[in-house]
Amino acid sequence: MRRATLGLVAVLALVGCGAEPGGPPTFGGDPADAGVDLADAVQKAQDMGLRECPEPSSATPDGPDALPAVALLCLQDGEPTSLAAIEGPAVVNLWASWCGPCREELPLLARLDEEIGAQVQVVGVDFADRAPEAALELAERSGVTYPQMFDPDQTLRGPLGVVGLPQTVFVDADGRVVATERTPYRSYDDLVAAVDRHLGVRP
Repeated sequence: MRRATLGLVAVLALVGCGAEPGGPPTFGGDPADAGVDLADAVQKAQDMGLRECPEPSSATPDGPDALPAVALLCLQDGEPTSLAAIEGPAVVNLWASWCGPCREELPLLARLDEEIGAQVQVVGVDFADRAPEAALELAERSGVTYPQMFDPDQTLRGPLGVVGLPQTVFVDADGRVVATERTPYRSYDDLVAAVDRHLGVRP
Protein backbone atom coordinates (compact mmCIF):
# COMPACT_ATOMS: atom_id res chain seq x y z
CA MET A 1 0.00 0.00 0.00
CA ARG A 2 1.39 3.37 -0.97
CA ARG A 3 2.09 5.72 1.94
CA ALA A 4 0.66 9.11 0.99
CA THR A 5 2.23 12.10 2.66
CA LEU A 6 0.65 15.51 2.46
CA GLY A 7 1.26 18.89 3.98
CA LEU A 8 -1.25 21.46 5.06
CA VAL A 9 -1.58 25.15 4.33
CA ALA A 10 -3.08 27.92 6.42
CA VAL A 11 -6.79 27.60 7.02
CA LEU A 12 -9.07 30.55 6.40
CA ALA A 13 -11.52 31.73 9.01
CA LEU A 14 -14.62 29.72 8.27
CA VAL A 15 -18.16 30.94 8.76
CA GLY A 16 -19.70 27.82 10.26
CA CYS A 17 -16.62 26.77 12.21
CA GLY A 18 -14.28 29.69 12.84
CA ALA A 19 -10.52 29.83 13.29
CA GLU A 20 -10.51 30.39 17.01
CA PRO A 21 -9.21 28.46 20.02
CA GLY A 22 -10.34 24.89 19.50
CA GLY A 23 -11.03 25.62 15.84
CA PRO A 24 -9.20 24.51 12.71
CA PRO A 25 -5.42 24.12 12.73
CA THR A 26 -3.08 26.52 10.94
CA PHE A 27 -0.16 25.33 8.83
CA GLY A 28 2.10 26.84 6.22
CA GLY A 29 4.97 26.06 3.91
CA ASP A 30 5.56 23.55 1.16
CA PRO A 31 3.20 20.54 1.05
CA ALA A 32 6.22 18.25 1.42
CA ASP A 33 6.98 19.74 4.84
CA ALA A 34 5.62 18.30 8.11
CA GLY A 35 3.09 16.26 6.15
CA VAL A 36 0.37 13.91 7.25
CA ASP A 37 1.11 10.20 6.90
CA LEU A 38 -2.07 8.53 5.73
CA ALA A 39 -0.99 4.93 6.31
CA ASP A 40 -2.76 4.61 9.69
CA ALA A 41 -5.80 6.48 8.42
CA VAL A 42 -6.10 4.17 5.41
CA GLN A 43 -5.89 1.13 7.67
CA LYS A 44 -8.61 2.64 9.88
CA ALA A 45 -10.79 3.31 6.82
CA GLN A 46 -10.47 -0.28 5.68
CA ASP A 47 -11.11 -1.67 9.16
CA MET A 48 -14.36 0.30 9.45
CA GLY A 49 -15.54 -0.82 6.00
CA LEU A 50 -15.40 2.58 4.35
CA ARG A 51 -16.42 2.22 0.71
CA GLU A 52 -14.09 2.91 -2.18
CA CYS A 53 -14.09 6.30 -3.88
CA PRO A 54 -15.61 6.67 -7.35
CA GLU A 55 -13.24 6.03 -10.24
CA PRO A 56 -12.92 8.46 -13.16
CA SER A 57 -14.98 7.64 -16.22
CA SER A 58 -14.58 8.58 -19.86
CA ALA A 59 -18.08 10.01 -19.61
CA THR A 60 -17.09 12.54 -16.92
CA PRO A 61 -19.07 15.71 -17.68
CA ASP A 62 -17.39 19.06 -18.15
CA GLY A 63 -18.53 22.65 -18.37
CA PRO A 64 -19.18 25.43 -15.85
CA ASP A 65 -21.79 23.46 -13.90
CA ALA A 66 -19.76 20.23 -13.59
CA LEU A 67 -17.82 19.20 -10.51
CA PRO A 68 -14.24 20.46 -10.82
CA ALA A 69 -11.60 17.94 -11.88
CA VAL A 70 -9.59 18.52 -8.70
CA ALA A 71 -7.16 15.83 -7.57
CA LEU A 72 -7.79 14.61 -4.02
CA LEU A 73 -6.86 11.49 -2.06
CA CYS A 74 -9.22 8.67 -1.21
CA LEU A 75 -9.09 7.77 2.47
CA GLN A 76 -10.05 4.17 1.73
CA ASP A 77 -6.78 3.42 -0.05
CA GLY A 78 -4.64 6.59 0.04
CA GLU A 79 -4.65 6.76 -3.75
CA PRO A 80 -5.37 9.82 -5.92
CA THR A 81 -8.92 10.37 -7.11
CA SER A 82 -10.88 13.26 -8.58
CA LEU A 83 -13.98 15.06 -7.45
CA ALA A 84 -15.15 14.92 -11.07
CA ALA A 85 -15.33 11.12 -10.79
CA ILE A 86 -18.50 11.44 -8.72
CA GLU A 87 -21.53 10.53 -10.81
CA GLY A 88 -24.89 12.09 -10.10
CA PRO A 89 -27.31 12.19 -8.65
CA ALA A 90 -25.06 12.79 -5.67
CA VAL A 91 -24.78 14.61 -2.36
CA VAL A 92 -21.22 15.81 -1.67
CA ASN A 93 -20.61 16.91 1.91
CA LEU A 94 -17.53 18.92 2.95
CA TRP A 95 -16.74 18.57 6.65
CA ALA A 96 -13.92 18.30 9.20
CA SER A 97 -13.27 16.66 12.54
CA TRP A 98 -12.90 20.05 14.26
CA CYS A 99 -16.27 21.35 13.00
CA GLY A 100 -19.00 21.12 15.64
CA PRO A 101 -21.99 21.38 13.27
CA CYS A 102 -20.40 18.69 11.09
CA ARG A 103 -20.43 16.31 14.05
CA GLU A 104 -24.18 16.78 14.43
CA GLU A 105 -24.78 16.39 10.71
CA LEU A 106 -22.75 13.23 9.98
CA PRO A 107 -25.26 10.76 11.49
CA LEU A 108 -27.97 12.31 9.33
CA LEU A 109 -25.88 11.80 6.19
CA ALA A 110 -25.11 8.23 7.25
CA ARG A 111 -28.82 7.55 7.56
CA LEU A 112 -29.45 9.19 4.18
CA ASP A 113 -26.83 6.95 2.58
CA GLU A 114 -28.40 3.88 4.17
CA GLU A 115 -31.93 4.76 3.06
CA ILE A 116 -31.33 6.36 -0.32
CA GLY A 117 -27.86 5.21 -1.38
CA ALA A 118 -29.23 3.12 -4.23
CA GLN A 119 -30.73 6.27 -5.76
CA VAL A 120 -28.34 9.03 -4.72
CA GLN A 121 -24.60 8.66 -4.13
CA VAL A 122 -23.32 10.21 -0.90
CA VAL A 123 -19.65 11.25 -0.77
CA GLY A 124 -17.75 13.06 1.98
CA VAL A 125 -14.73 15.35 1.70
CA ASP A 126 -12.62 15.76 4.83
CA PHE A 127 -11.60 19.39 4.27
CA ALA A 128 -8.84 21.50 5.88
CA ASP A 129 -8.23 18.79 8.44
CA ARG A 130 -4.86 17.77 9.89
CA ALA A 131 -6.23 14.67 11.63
CA PRO A 132 -7.67 12.15 9.16
CA GLU A 133 -7.67 9.40 11.78
CA ALA A 134 -9.72 11.56 14.16
CA ALA A 135 -12.06 12.32 11.28
CA LEU A 136 -12.50 8.62 10.56
CA GLU A 137 -13.11 7.83 14.22
CA LEU A 138 -15.86 10.45 14.21
CA ALA A 139 -17.24 9.04 10.97
CA GLU A 140 -17.26 5.54 12.45
CA ARG A 141 -19.12 6.69 15.57
CA SER A 142 -21.62 8.42 13.29
CA GLY A 143 -22.27 5.24 11.28
CA VAL A 144 -20.63 6.56 8.12
CA THR A 145 -19.49 4.04 5.51
CA TYR A 146 -19.88 6.14 2.34
CA PRO A 147 -16.69 7.15 0.44
CA GLN A 148 -14.43 9.83 1.89
CA MET A 149 -12.00 12.03 -0.02
CA PHE A 150 -9.27 14.05 1.72
CA ASP A 151 -8.51 17.71 1.01
CA PRO A 152 -6.21 19.03 3.77
CA ASP A 153 -4.79 21.76 1.52
CA GLN A 154 -8.17 23.29 0.66
CA THR A 155 -7.81 22.75 -3.08
CA LEU A 156 -11.61 22.90 -3.33
CA ARG A 157 -11.82 26.26 -1.57
CA GLY A 158 -11.84 28.26 -4.83
CA PRO A 159 -13.54 25.83 -7.23
CA LEU A 160 -16.47 25.18 -4.85
CA GLY A 161 -16.51 28.58 -3.15
CA VAL A 162 -15.96 27.17 0.32
CA VAL A 163 -16.56 29.88 2.95
CA GLY A 164 -17.62 27.69 5.85
CA LEU A 165 -18.26 24.16 7.01
CA PRO A 166 -20.27 22.12 6.59
CA GLN A 167 -21.01 22.69 2.93
CA THR A 168 -23.20 20.38 0.86
CA VAL A 169 -23.18 20.23 -2.94
CA PHE A 170 -26.00 18.62 -4.93
CA VAL A 171 -25.22 17.03 -8.30
CA ASP A 172 -27.98 15.96 -10.68
CA ALA A 173 -28.12 12.86 -12.88
CA ASP A 174 -26.40 14.76 -15.71
CA GLY A 175 -23.43 15.58 -13.49
CA ARG A 176 -24.36 19.25 -13.06
CA VAL A 177 -24.00 21.08 -9.75
CA VAL A 178 -27.55 22.27 -9.21
CA ALA A 179 -27.28 23.67 -5.68
CA THR A 180 -24.88 24.39 -2.82
CA GLU A 181 -26.03 24.77 0.77
CA ARG A 182 -23.73 26.26 3.39
CA THR A 183 -25.74 25.70 6.55
CA PRO A 184 -25.83 22.52 8.64
CA TYR A 185 -28.84 20.24 8.65
CA ARG A 186 -30.31 20.07 12.13
CA SER A 187 -32.73 17.21 11.43
CA TYR A 188 -33.08 14.28 9.06
CA ASP A 189 -36.31 15.78 7.73
CA ASP A 190 -34.41 18.94 6.75
CA LEU A 191 -31.79 16.91 4.91
CA VAL A 192 -34.36 14.78 3.10
CA ALA A 193 -36.26 17.94 2.12
CA ALA A 194 -33.07 19.40 0.61
CA VAL A 195 -32.41 16.25 -1.42
CA ASP A 196 -36.01 16.29 -2.65
CA ARG A 197 -35.84 20.00 -3.44
CA HIS A 198 -32.61 19.86 -5.41
CA LEU A 199 -32.60 16.32 -6.84
CA GLY A 200 -36.24 15.28 -6.78
CA VAL A 201 -35.53 12.11 -4.78
CA ARG A 202 -36.95 10.98 -1.44
CA PRO A 203 -36.31 7.86 0.68
